[in-house]
Amino acid sequence: MTDSAPITVPPVTVNGRSYAFPKAPVVVVCIDGSEPDYMEEAVAAGRMPWLKSVLPGGADLRADCVVPSFTNPNNLSIVTGRPPKVHGICGNFFYDPAKDEEVMMNDPAYLRAPTIFAAFQQAGAKIAVVTAKDKLRRLLGHGLTMKAGEAVCFSAEKADEATVAENGIDGLLELVGKPVPSVYSADLSEFVFAAGVKLMESLRPDLMYLSTTDYIQHKHAPGSEGANDFYAMMDGYFAQLDAAGAVIVLTADHGMNAKHSPDGAPNVLYLQSALDDFLGAGKARTILPITDPYVVHHGALGSYATVYLPEEADVGSVAAFIEGLEGVEQVLTRDSAAQLFELPDDRIGELVVVTEKTRAVGTSPDRHDLSGLEVPLRSHGGVSEQRVPLVVNRPVGGLEGRRLRNFDAFDIALNHVEARQTAAAE
Repeated sequence: MTDSAPITVPPVTVNGRSYAFPKAPVVVVCIDGSEPDYMEEAVAAGRMPWLKSVLPGGADLRADCVVPSFTNPNNLSIVTGRPPKVHGICGNFFYDPAKDEEVMMNDPAYLRAPTIFAAFQQAGAKIAVVTAKDKLRRLLGHGLTMKAGEAVCFSAEKADEATVAENGIDGLLELVGKPVPSVYSADLSEFVFAAGVKLMESLRPDLMYLSTTDYIQHKHAPGSEGANDFYAMMDGYFAQLDAAGAVIVLTADHGMNAKHSPDGAPNVLYLQSALDDFLGAGKARTILPITDPYVVHHGALGSYATVYLPEEADVGSVAAFIEGLEGVEQVLTRDSAAQLFELPDDRIGELVVVTEKTRAVGTSPDRHDLSGLEVPLRSHGGVSEQRVPLVVNRPVGGLEGRRLRNFDAFDIALNHVEARQTAAAE
């Protein structure tokens, strides 16, 4: 009698991209706010021994995130494999013209494309999604059928509230062995990794996605003690996932830059105030897509804004006015911004404004609570924060000549890791 042939699962196609079914667990990690210097400095300081050991036999690449370089657009790009023009999430926050309301983009109703996770679950894969903040959980888990032992999706922020019906799992604090962490702490991200290791042991998912918070990156520059301590913590968990036989891809949703003057004061262009002076009070509407409930990080100050204008406004004249303001890097019309940054044109204003590397953009001083900023402002959102790491713990091939994006992470892990067929036995 001959042995039966191994079962071959056909590729999974989602959003126009095909992905091979994994032969070993795949773990994609989105390290929030991680410009490449963070890992480079930590490795050089001897704080990431695992990463240093795998780089010679892996892939140390660089990629571009999507602009605006904010959390929601990039996480959803990574998990759909497509830019915002496809999945529809173009900020943490936006103006909904149909409702005439400024709202958070946390509701899955705003998502226009299925996730890779939902497609793979339908093909029989086991899925685990762990995010730091609950604001992302419903978007990342959209389309998944939560079921113990098959699909789990939860946040560290509300781990104590997880149920099998809502999250595919309960008893998380006992499983992980840690209390619910403060949302303003490095512990929030550590809970994500500790949970990931426990899930690898108990569930052994085919696809795992771990997404952190950028609390540390907003406070600590690359190479600083606080940053190196954080990356050393992550390195220990990466080593455990690697030892379990996982293909690991490390990337980020955006980078991070200092946006303050030499005396430590925030370096801000208050765009709504400038437009009120130019057009008249309240004529234009400045939207800051960085806005979220966690204002201690950044005071809702980033390097990207979109502007809605009244019908009678001359778009060209307003654009020229904004271009003349100190600290402005780019002013794009709706069509130009949608094409250049691959954005949904019905979810941005008449103009998109990007500020320079060291400058943030705000609305007006009275609308930003900066009392929670404990250190000089570090933030993101512009083109200056677009370069991110793309590190793989295995050799990869077939990427020559491509512009790599952070949302290529699952494609690389599933389609371009060399000797993938033997990974499960390693």
